[in-house]
Amino acid sequence: MRSQPHVLGIVLAGGEGKRLFPLTKDRAKPAVPFGGAYRLIDFVLSNLVNAGFLRICVLTQYKSHSLDRHISQTWRLSGFGGEYITPVPAQQRLGPRWYTGSADAIMQSLNLIYDEDPEYIVVFGADHVYRMDPEQMVAHHIASGAGVTVAGIRVPRSEASAFGCIDSDETGRIVGFLEKPIHPPGTPDDPNMTYASMGNYVFTTRVLVEAIRADAENQDSDHDMGGDIIPALVRRGEAGVYDFAGNEVPGSTERDRGYWRDVGTIDAFYDAHMDLVSVQPIFNLYNRHWPIRGATENLPPAKFAQGGLAQESIVGSGSILSAATVRNSVLSSNVFVEDGATVEGCVLMPGVRVGRGAVVRRAILDKNVLVGDGEIIGVDLERDRHRFAVSAGGVVTVGKGVWV
Repeated sequence: MRSQPHVLGIVLAGGEGKRLFPLTKDRAKPAVPFGGAYRLIDFVLSNLVNAGFLRICVLTQYKSHSLDRHISQTWRLSGFGGEYITPVPAQQRLGPRWYTGSADAIMQSLNLIYDEDPEYIVVFGADHVYRMDPEQMVAHHIASGAGVTVAGIRVPRSEASAFGCIDSDETGRIVGFLEKPIHPPGTPDDPNMTYASMGNYVFTTRVLVEAIRADAENQDSDHDMGGDIIPALVRRGEAGVYDFAGNEVPGSTERDRGYWRDVGTIDAFYDAHMDLVSVQPIFNLYNRHWPIRGATENLPPAKFAQGGLAQESIVGSGSILSAATVRNSVLSSNVFVEDGATVEGCVLMPGVRVGRGAVVRRAILDKNVLVGDGEIIGVDLERDRHRFAVSAGGVVTVGKGVWV
């Protein structure tokens, strides 16, 4: 029987995350809290670790201190079997410059590949919310003989123009890789659906190294994985698609099977949180067979005092609701909602305080925000626009540490 292939995981976590501002004002996008108990990067790392891939390099760059700390503290492996999850900041190995793109990030980190000498390399993004068994994708890649395999999720063709789109033939070979096309291609078996790229790739090591080196010499390249490396391999006939619909995750439900969200904007980030709170959630955080691992804090359980009420909500450890009402919301750890306050359709990050009689609706309050007694947020958007960020979808976002 063939032993498990030697796989190195590379997680791309160096983007600025400008579209998530102000949540990314002081932190890297993958370090943004999510779901009451996690950081965005915890989803990709959980998927890799649950699949048994225990040699992982996380390439970081902008505002990476909290991300580096989170990885070092939360994702420590024993190391006795050679396991590691390590943050790798930009080291300017090829001169005094930052990474100029995701492909350049790997080019400047080729020493990691040479040191590990893997057969295959899994290159995943760090800012999507989903469950996936990447071992199944690696097995598909090996069986196909492709140089690179791109994970594709089926989306309605009418909505596919917002994504990088994959055009493939009946054998699974990619014949076109199109960035936000006006006329997206259909899938071979359904003209009304399109494969959207999930930003997850499996490479045969030799193919990746050769492609990265060739791209580095191209002065006209943006040095981007999806924009340059994958299209180059498509032109060479070495790229294949992996249908995410065929990925079977233990413990998944009919409702959350195949769930994947790009949370690159405030509205998408907010909507993904609202997917968590129903009785039968669209994305189930409570799957014990494929757990999402995050930081654990030494905090007491959540407390509901003097008639405090939470309906269809997630309430993190150490939080206290005192004669307050919370509906359809996600509360992180150590949140305090005081007497008479109302919180509806909100995301409250760690350390938020909502004062007596305050009303907060359809809002994201970043870490350690203090809402004063009687304050109103998310009711009068015109007023809020003069004070806070308001998204195209009408979600009010209050930045970290603001006192309102």
